[in-house]
Amino acid sequence: MDAKRKIVHVDADCFYAAIEMRDQPRLRDIPFAVGGRPDGRGVLTTCNYPARAFGVRSAMPTRHALRLCPQLEVGPVNMPKYRDVSRAMHSIFRRYTDLIEPLSLDEAYLDVSEASAHSGSATRIAQAIRSAVADELGITVSAGVSCNKFIAKVASDWRKPDGLTVVAPDAIDDFVAELGVGHIPGVGRVTAEKLARIGMVSCRDIRGQDPLALVRRFGKFGHTLWERAHGRDDRVVNPNRLRKSVSVERTFPEDLSTPDTCLAQLPQLMDLLDARITRADAAGHIHKAFVKVKFNDFSSTTVEQVSALPSEADYRQLLLSGIGRKPLPVRLLGVGVRLHLPNDRQLQLSIEPPLAS
Repeated sequence: MDAKRKIVHVDADCFYAAIEMRDQPRLRDIPFAVGGRPDGRGVLTTCNYPARAFGVRSAMPTRHALRLCPQLEVGPVNMPKYRDVSRAMHSIFRRYTDLIEPLSLDEAYLDVSEASAHSGSATRIAQAIRSAVADELGITVSAGVSCNKFIAKVASDWRKPDGLTVVAPDAIDDFVAELGVGHIPGVGRVTAEKLARIGMVSCRDIRGQDPLALVRRFGKFGHTLWERAHGRDDRVVNPNRLRKSVSVERTFPEDLSTPDTCLAQLPQLMDLLDARITRADAAGHIHKAFVKVKFNDFSSTTVEQVSALPSEADYRQLLLSGIGRKPLPVRLLGVGVRLHLPNDRQLQLSIEPPLAS
């Protein structure tokens, strides 16, 4: 781990909703979300914090969100406006560094190791960015500062909304030891429950395991568990990383044992995929459709086909082909699209979390 690196992770607070609340102040203190209509198969893209108090979350079907919070007001997605704000936010980032790795319209890693502003202080740079975004754009962002991407990202979420958390190199060991395993990227609810059943609730618990045993049990993800539990992450901030696909996955609390139970998951997965394609502004760049299947022995397979406008029938065919490759129950399903980009059009890579795991 390079203790001299200075990484800032910036993440806007309920970005789409925040922009609408800025433009319509009456929305600030009521449950509000941005997303699809409830009379179809609409999905929320984001929601404000009053809505979250009712259990409403992004990627939730709008109809279900309204059952949780009948007074929820849902506004339509306005991508041109959000892209304009995103561009303005990134222009603020570029005042301090050109080493910027966008994760989505409202989230990015910044490497400020060589920055000269504010005497090279990553903390003061993060403070300046937060102030500029608030003053010039009228929304808030949270930021995390540390010497690697994993810790910076965890830190940015530590005091949301409108927070700043700094984890110095000599504080990483203690900071990470007490983290729940759910803070490790790729560990969702189901995986966390499985880890808990074998005595691993915190990163400290993972440190007590045999790393080779973790690899035998979880494949290469076992190595990632071990590294992150020790606060290690050697990934560099990569400004040139391009989005090559958009996808969603879901790990199921109980394995799916029949083709029909697998097929029944497709409508919701496709709704969520459509929302992510919209958010990435990628609809005009689809080249292929694909389905990922992970079996209960942790092996996986991916099936894809060329299609610029994939339909539910296409995904059904791909899914049946994938699950037919092994006579085993299924623990995870994913659907997605591969993108084909012309030379003059670049979409930044977005690391999307799984729906549940």
